[in-house]
Amino acid sequence: MDSRTGFGGAEERAMRRALELAATPGVPLGPNPRVGCVLLDADGRTVAEGHHRGAGTPHAEADALARAGGAARGSTAVVTLEPCNHTGRTGPCAQALLEAGVRRVVFAQADPNPVAAGGAATLSAAGVEVVGGLLADEARAVNRVWSFAVEHGRPFVTWKFATTLDGRSAAADGTSRWVSSRAARLDTHRLRALCDTMLVGSNTVAVDDPLLTVRDAEDRPLPHQPLRAVMGLRDLDPGRRVFDDSAETVHLRTRDPRAALAELFARDRQHVFLEGGPTLAAAFWRAGLVDEVVAYVAPFLLGAGRSAVADLGIATIADAFRPRVVDVTVLADDPEANVRFTLAPHDRTTQGED
Repeated sequence: MDSRTGFGGAEERAMRRALELAATPGVPLGPNPRVGCVLLDADGRTVAEGHHRGAGTPHAEADALARAGGAARGSTAVVTLEPCNHTGRTGPCAQALLEAGVRRVVFAQADPNPVAAGGAATLSAAGVEVVGGLLADEARAVNRVWSFAVEHGRPFVTWKFATTLDGRSAAADGTSRWVSSRAARLDTHRLRALCDTMLVGSNTVAVDDPLLTVRDAEDRPLPHQPLRAVMGLRDLDPGRRVFDDSAETVHLRTRDPRAALAELFARDRQHVFLEGGPTLAAAFWRAGLVDEVVAYVAPFLLGAGRSAVADLGIATIADAFRPRVVDVTVLADDPEANVRFTLAPHDRTTQGED
């Protein structure tokens, strides 16, 4: 046991394994966080492992306890998120750990959800040794979007767009296929699959007739599709492809980005992939509701045509928005050498500062 941290080496190794379990591929996106759990015996050996597999399935702790059976008594539960303290579709994990006779609980991230929080206090009050904060940053990274949505009361918004070197998303005649390369389009589908909502404006549906589904490299739809959300007041032709049976679709009858996000959050949506046109993008940006930018830049020039984003109300260079560059990637196996920029918007008060 490290006296400085309160954690043992076996516990840190178990937590890293629990983080791997939490990030198990194939778990459907949903309102619940991704959680992993490892049970250790008194000698630091693994007794059982478990992870959450989506809404309505056993939580990670319950999964591990079921696999351990009676061997869970006297064990240490290493969990990536503070054990929950409420009854939802499943019972409270804190109570399950108590009933199993777990001696010690080590968790990474404190639960930011006020409905579920309090498990650590319940366990401590019952005499279980509880220590939190082990690899907390790594655990938060696994549930980056979920944590943001719970703390802010709205979905995390990723704005994606494709542009030419001179900032055009379409030519002067309105043609836009294809500004991005095939490699960029495949990468976009990869990112779409990480979100639970695709959002466009009603004008995009009327003019471009997008399908807004997630597809693989052979253009086959994936088994789990995000919600397709269309934002705007205008009535739309029900024959548009976005209204087919490929995925669920909702029409958000508003032009207010905050109202749209509030309605999506009420539907348990946590990650919006914003792929609308320049007007919708500008509305979200000016409202301060863009949390991540993914821009694909193609190496050619148009000189005229539609801009990637509409007026942002900026009159002078000193007021320019200056997002922080998180990543720059030249897409592999791309003969057109599209470049993907991932950016994080700064707080508005920092704009223009050197």
